[in-house]
Amino acid sequence: MKNKILITGASGFIGSYLVEEALKQGFEVYAGIRRTSNKQFLQDKRIHFLELSFSSTSKLKQQLIAAKQLYGSFDYVVHNAGVTQANKKEDFFKVNCGYTKNLVSALKASDMHLQKFVLISSLAAYGPGDSETFAPIELGQKQEPISVYGKSKLCAEEFIRSSNLFPYLVINPTAVYGPRDKDFLEFVKLINKGIEPYIGIHKQMISLIYVKDLSRSVINLVGSPISNQSYIVSDGLDYLKDELGAAVKSVLDNRTLKIKIPAIPIRVVIAAIEKIYQLFLGTFPFLNTDKVKEISSPNWLCNSSKLWNDISSSPNYYLEAGMKETIEWYKENNWL
Repeated sequence: MKNKILITGASGFIGSYLVEEALKQGFEVYAGIRRTSNKQFLQDKRIHFLELSFSSTSKLKQQLIAAKQLYGSFDYVVHNAGVTQANKKEDFFKVNCGYTKNLVSALKASDMHLQKFVLISSLAAYGPGDSETFAPIELGQKQEPISVYGKSKLCAEEFIRSSNLFPYLVINPTAVYGPRDKDFLEFVKLINKGIEPYIGIHKQMISLIYVKDLSRSVINLVGSPISNQSYIVSDGLDYLKDELGAAVKSVLDNRTLKIKIPAIPIRVVIAAIEKIYQLFLGTFPFLNTDKVKEISSPNWLCNSSKLWNDISSSPNYYLEAGMKETIEWYKENNWL
């Protein structure tokens, strides 16, 4: 009998790859979605769909009880649902932390006998590394997020670690890229037009992870005996921020005008725009002071050696190969 796995946020960029990898590894997959979710990348007929209402613990409990009566108890839950953008700062905590609490409470109330609960968090929950030494972010170090998004993810992590309701894993991926990703697509489009923009004129080091390697590592951990652990996920290499643009240019075979905008003037302008949004619209702009602080932080290097050692594997993709496959997909699907 196959192990049953519920993956929330299944229709999103990372979620759809988690679903594909779980199917590949032989799980019976249940995709947690909203009624309005786009199923474009969830076409496999083996997928079972569950509409979940994370905003209401009581409704979520009813939905999970109904699912249990129909399919039996889930063995694993990978909680990938969340927001990276929000109209109001409080929405980050409402969704990323509050909805995590609602899901755990509903799983417990519906008497799901989980072998493992996996939370997909973010490297943002750690905050950037030291900008002078450029020492990588390490597991176990003090987590000091600099954005509301990062703080909301840390809130969810702390709840999972302290609840003692299920064996757990916390996954902290660095920047994720790959086919189906719309955020990184905007950077590729600019380079395709001959513009290569960066915020900050200082040295900046980053870590990256290709979405297929992320999903493979997560599902490998799900099926392993490992629990009550946290993992940072990257491809293990250190990149200068300019290498990202260079990889894109190499695939597109074009030249660009490289523009490096000093971070301080950008922060001043964005802070003013943010106040205007809040005053007249009551919302939070996508490019906000938090986002600029994260984008311009010099050190986003991280150490993911524990992950690859524990699953006895290594990444299949590094930047050049991952970028080639990503851009080819963009072109084949008329996104670029």
